[in-house]
Amino acid sequence: MKIKKIVALALVAAMSITVLAGCGTKTTNESGETAKEATVDMSNVTLINDGILTIGAEIGYPPFEDFADDGVTPIGYDIDLVNAIAEKMGVKAEFINTSFDGILAGIGVNYDAVASAITITDERKEEVLFSTPYISNYQAVVVPKGSDIKVSALTDLNGMSIALQKGTTSDAIMNDYKSTGTIDCTILATEQILQGYTQMSNGEVDVVVCDSVVAEGFVASSPDKYEIAFIDNGEPEEFGIAVGLENTPLQVAINEAMAQLEEEGYFEEAAAYWFGSGE
Repeated sequence: MKIKKIVALALVAAMSITVLAGCGTKTTNESGETAKEATVDMSNVTLINDGILTIGAEIGYPPFEDFADDGVTPIGYDIDLVNAIAEKMGVKAEFINTSFDGILAGIGVNYDAVASAITITDERKEEVLFSTPYISNYQAVVVPKGSDIKVSALTDLNGMSIALQKGTTSDAIMNDYKSTGTIDCTILATEQILQGYTQMSNGEVDVVVCDSVVAEGFVASSPDKYEIAFIDNGEPEEFGIAVGLENTPLQVAINEAMAQLEEEGYFEEAAAYWFGSGE
């Protein structure tokens, strides 16, 4: 997987100044040029800030969300996707960096939606509506390069110390194993997955458990430091964009934008760029 840090797509959206929200919306950039008309019906959609699709994201989860080398500009798969969706809506996208743990609670209050590698689960469906899935993912175990740790199932982590990100599917799965007595392990839940990799590099934990697409990214960027010991290729998890439970109009608009992007071949190009494959 390749993690390329460029800011072109993010900057295009950032330079847009909204003129009017709604179906047929047009935007102008800083030079006064008219942007593309919206291709999604926004007549029933109400946004927290007119003309702006505000998105909650935990920016520190590459390749989905990260900061460019300037430390300010958000980049990543989810960032590009939201910018593409916003363009279809004829609005500007803005991102609010927030902790992943409890991120759904801010929907409708601090931001319109969440795009932050959110796994669609039945439990979360009780809190929010999800868009059409856009990524299939699995759980992975990462170990230091050259480690003699052998893993053929997540239950093989019995007796080990595990770093993972708080509030994620990894957190739920491993804590369920621990609480039910399936395995006996020590779990260090971090605010950001980056901290977990640092802990493993420092010898504080044995392994990191996280999403496979994220694990592949870390290994690809630091092949001399990390390797994947196991990927659970069982039932795939799917990522979606989350909106408020009562906000069907926004869900419909996002799905329509994603359908148009699918028809245009956007997702194949995005996968090739961020993940180094068309899958």
